[in-house]
Order: sequence, then C-alpha cells, then structure tokens
Amino acid sequence: MAIYLDYAATTPVDPRVATAMAECLADPAWQANPASATHGLGLAANQRIEAVRRDVAAWIGAEPRELIFTSGATESNNLALLGVAAAARRANRRGHFVSSRVEHKSVLDVLKQLERDGFAVTLLEPDEQGRVPPDAVRTALRDETLLVSLMLVNNEIGVINDVAAVGRLAAGHGFLLHTDASQAAGKLPVDVTGLGVDFLSLTAHKFYGPKGIGALYVRERARPRIAPIQFGGGHERGLRSGTLPTHQIVGLGLAAALARENRERDVAHARDLASRLCRELATIPGVEFNSSDEHGVPGLVNVSFPGVEGESLISGLSGIAVSTGSACSSATREASYVLRALGRDTELAQSSLRISLGRFTSATDVDAAATAIRNEVARLRVLAGDTSAGEGESADPAPGSLLCRVLSPEARSYFLARPRLPEYSFGGAPAGFGQGRAGKAADGTAIAFELKITDGIVKSARFTAYGCPHTLAVVQWLCRVLEGSRLEDLRLGNPADWATKFEVPPEKLGRLLIVEDALNAALR
Repeated sequence: MAIYLDYAATTPVDPRVATAMAECLADPAWQANPASATHGLGLAANQRIEAVRRDVAAWIGAEPRELIFTSGATESNNLALLGVAAAARRANRRGHFVSSRVEHKSVLDVLKQLERDGFAVTLLEPDEQGRVPPDAVRTALRDETLLVSLMLVNNEIGVINDVAAVGRLAAGHGFLLHTDASQAAGKLPVDVTGLGVDFLSLTAHKFYGPKGIGALYVRERARPRIAPIQFGGGHERGLRSGTLPTHQIVGLGLAAALARENRERDVAHARDLASRLCRELATIPGVEFNSSDEHGVPGLVNVSFPGVEGESLISGLSGIAVSTGSACSSATREASYVLRALGRDTELAQSSLRISLGRFTSATDVDAAATAIRNEVARLRVLAGDTSAGEGESADPAPGSLLCRVLSPEARSYFLARPRLPEYSFGGAPAGFGQGRAGKAADGTAIAFELKITDGIVKSARFTAYGCPHTLAVVQWLCRVLEGSRLEDLRLGNPADWATKFEVPPEKLGRLLIVEDALNAALR
C-alpha cells in the first residue's frame, strides 16, 4: 500500500463520513428526490439537505439561503465568474475581471474564455512568496471592473492571500469579490463576513469528504449580479439546476462538522509533521523550498531538487504518493506555472514535488518518504553525472505504482539498474575512447556516452543521462547491448525501434532522437 502524501490533491474520505453516506444510500427513507414536495419521502430528503445547508453556512458565517450546492470547486468557480459575466451581458455590458497568474486552472481557463468573449482581464503577478499584494489589486482596478477573483490559499505552494484586505477595497469601490477557499477550509478559519467576499468556493474532498460535491457562497446583496449558466428545474434558487445528491450532501455536512471540531488538532498535527519532513529534506544538497512556513497553511511542502528530472523522480518514488510540478506525459514537459510565476526556471520548476500531509499521516510515513526522496534524488543525480551526490538505492517498484503503470517490466529493470558512469570527463578521454553527447538539461534531455573501443570491439559502454524514465531505460539498455559487441556486427536499430521495444509514448520519440545523436557522436 502506497504512503499517501497528496492531501492537497484530495484528502481521504474520513471513515465516519463514508459510513454516513453508505447508510444514506442504503436506507429507503432517504431515496426520494429532495425536489419532490408531493410526498413525505421527498420532503424528508429535502429536510435533511436543508439541515446540512444550515450547518455548512454557519461554518463559514453565511445565511443558509446564501449557500448553493454544486459538484465541487471547479463548478463553483465557473459559476461565480461566468455567472457574473452572464448577468453583465443581460444588462448589455462588458466589463473587466482581475485575478492572478497563480490561480487554479478552473479560474484561469474561465478567464481565457471570457477574454475571447470580449471581456477585459488583468492577471496580476505574485510577489516572491507567491502572494498577490492587495496594492496590486488596487492599481489594477478600473471603473468597469466587475469582479476580482483571488484564491485564499494557493493549491501548489500553500501561501495565504490577504483576501480580507481586498474585501475592504471591494467595500469602497463596488466591485464583486470571489475567493476559491478550497485549500483553506479545515485549515484556517473561513468567515465570509470577515473576508468581505461576495462569492466563496468550497469542495468537500479537500476536508475529508466525498468527491463530486461542493458549494458556492453567494452573498444575498450580490444575487442580482449573478445569473445561471446551466438550466433545468430551477433548483438552488435558480442558480444551479439539477437533482441534489442527498448522500453526497450528507457526506459534505459531516465532513464540515468534523473539520470544525478537529481543526486545531488537525492543524497542529500537520504542522508538526511538515516540520519533521522539512528537517529531513533540508539535508539534501541544493534543495530549494518553494512553500512558506510563515505565510502558508500547515501540512503543504513544495520543494525543488536541482539536477533531477521531475518525471523520473516522481516515477522512481515507488510507493510514495506525491504530486510533481511537471506534466509527466506531456511532450512539452510543461512545468508548474505557479513556480514559473515565482521566477523559478523551467528545469527547477519541473523538478518540484508537492508533498501534502493530513489527518491520517503518521511520523513513520514522513520518515519513510524522506528516506525514499533522499535516495532517489541521489540516484538520479549520479545518473546525470553528479558524482558528488553519493549513490542512492533504487527501491523495488510497488505494484500499482506510477512506475509500474508507465513502464513495461523490461523498461523498469533498466530504469532502476545501477549507474554505468564514464571513466573520464567529457573531452578528457585518451585514445581508444569515443565520447559523444547531445541535448540540454534545460530542455529535458541531456545524454553523454563513453565507449572504450579496442580492435573494433566495444570493451565498455558508459553514460550519463538526464531525462524521463523511458529515456534512461533506453540508454541503459543500449550500453548493455553495446558492451562486448563488434562494431561491424552492431544491430541497434533506430529510435522508432527502441520506442517499440520499450513501449515509449509517441510524444517522447524526440527524446530518443537525442539519444541517437549522442550515440552516433561517440561511435564516430
């Protein structure tokens, strides 16, 4: 079983929540449509939902009528932004939206669409900590500004924005204010009045509830300035049509109650474990922390490891469930846009890990993860030619891990094989050695071969490699095949053949062309 350290992506469902949801699903008394007001069963389901609405609204300091149930924060964010735009269109207006470059994609992608639809959008730059200064919001305001959307806690680095200061700006300037509080609920006190927001997004699966259910707070006085973006039976005060899932809402309600009851305990637990983890990771040479103890929520650690390729790192951490800033299957290797906005270069941003801890994490989990990360960073640095890193140990891949899912058994064995490092620095080999290299680490792939050739026979084949797991496996295999072979008998094939042998995704073929270039240079 993997050690789960990805609470910022989704928290495990609390067993008490799962039990309550299962009971709701199994009990015939709760099976009716809560919108069916013509019989007792429908009314009973409705009453249970309304009890949750009252409790969750009270949790964030709202009135029950101001809480709209949605499928989660993505829908809530879409409804807030697109709904305000829809209301403006009805009034034959276009307007201006303000947000930041480090918002969640469910905000940024909506804003891109609004720009295509003729609305003006200003995206603010974060400061060096990743927070958006309220003064930057003030400077960006226009007479036609409709809405400012600023997340309360950043989902990648955990820093807290001063939304309340922006709320005070909103009170004086008349624009609407939306915040995505997904990463804040259960970790910080969330009070809509204190924050001064008109819209606030929540999702249950960030505080030990089920996926697929969330809420949007809509301040009563802002209700005329938002319009629905989906239509049907007019549920949820006409803002969000669709039959409400009673069991999901029951799960949301209990998860919120437990989060309110356990917040101080959960926060202290996460803070202690994060401190323990940071102490261990700080012993890794060159490590860079992107998250902030002073300005962030407890339990979220974002860290980068120079000299390590991100996909290989995350794949090599078999049995440890964490997130990375890289797009592991992307041909473009898109690095975390949040870290890039903080000024990290592509290579460093791509080598980042987001490690997030929570209610069910133990100190043993943290220690095991730190050891695994330390070993894998050292192993990959050695493979990339950093002989000062010390040789890390590769772990046996855990069944069902990312490594087992993305690499074939043969490719896994080569990816995890011991290094075959060159005997000489590049350009410093004596006669009888062929050296060749190609690619750059900044572009995601850098390969160097060293071949000792005597009487037309490859006596040794060694390499350094910075790249994805498929690339490292192919390079290791090539050296295994080369060693002991006569040059005139070599039948290595080409990158397309290697891709077939190791089941390399088509988008990675360009990386194998770099391998071929380095090998041909060494053979020459």
